[in-house]
Amino acid sequence: MKVIVLGGGLVGGLIARDLAKDFEVTVADASKKRIEELKKEGINGIVADLSKPENIKEVVKPYDLVVGALPGSLGYMMLQAVIEAGKNIVDITFTPENTLELDPLAKEKGVTAVVDIGVAPGISNLTVGYADSQLDKTESVLILVGGLPVKREWPYEYKIVFSPYDLLDEYLRPARVVECGKIVVKPALSEVELVELPEIGTLEAFNTDGLRSLLYTIKAPTLKEKTLRYPGHAEKMRMLRETGFLRKDFVEVNGVKVRPIDLTAKLLFPMLELKEGEMEFTVLRVIVEGIKDGKRMRYTYDLLDYYDKEKKETSMARTTGFPCAITARIVANGEYRNPGVNPPEYLGKHPEIFRKILEELKKRNVVVKEKVEVIE
Repeated sequence: MKVIVLGGGLVGGLIARDLAKDFEVTVADASKKRIEELKKEGINGIVADLSKPENIKEVVKPYDLVVGALPGSLGYMMLQAVIEAGKNIVDITFTPENTLELDPLAKEKGVTAVVDIGVAPGISNLTVGYADSQLDKTESVLILVGGLPVKREWPYEYKIVFSPYDLLDEYLRPARVVECGKIVVKPALSEVELVELPEIGTLEAFNTDGLRSLLYTIKAPTLKEKTLRYPGHAEKMRMLRETGFLRKDFVEVNGVKVRPIDLTAKLLFPMLELKEGEMEFTVLRVIVEGIKDGKRMRYTYDLLDYYDKEKKETSMARTTGFPCAITARIVANGEYRNPGVNPPEYLGKHPEIFRKILEELKKRNVVVKEKVEVIE
């Protein structure tokens, strides 16, 4: 079995190293430096421009399975190109487009495409899909998720391990939630509230557009996802946005045309970039409530994961990359076959697949705690 990982960044590299234990793995990336580093670890590499669909189709030709780990801006194009090439794919790319629109194409090509299989979307969807399959009627879904530095540093008290543009888009893209059974659009960074979490303490939660496929696949009157940050972060991001620093059109400054978001990303990234060895954590809480055999039930899933000092793996890379690598194995071994676009909640509806993913995550010290209770 030959596997190619498109994208060799922190997450793509971790996925490649995990899969290389069992498969012949190649990484394709535009960065020669990244490829050289991976080659030192015995992983094959190809320097390639993955911004064009024809290049992607050519690169994936010799491989049995494709793993997508590109920036969100390239995700939909990449997914479509791989499906058109007739290759099964497991993808973590957080693309703004609705990947379910490619479902007819994937079915036509006989391609199993598992998308959004990271932490959230990803583990969150898996747990929601499983809980939904166990209930007679699902009434509400709440997802709280965030990746944060252990050490809080002024002014933003936040660090990233991915593209600054993906972060800023999260604060720009309107948030879709479900209220009274209907999709409602709200501004990103809205409805800020304080939440208390075990071992962490007080964080703030605000609306972001993270429900994605769950908007269409889970029939419940209430669904909401909120991002977690240290208190005060949302207000600062709103100030930047409302002042115009996140605008994507061009403005003229002293005769030079610039996009405000490009300048903002350039200035923010040095302040937000997670330094090597810096401690950070990922926290996820999923609460699903509904009816089972006439009783009101609550399914709660908690994840708290920290930077791995020994392996020098960031928590965000671990909690995003490991679910993808585990699922890639499942697809590669023929344990899950379903031509079409498959968001993680589809896998969650198969109890044996759901349990296997959680067990494999535990082996990698990514522990999802489950609590099932009658609430009335």
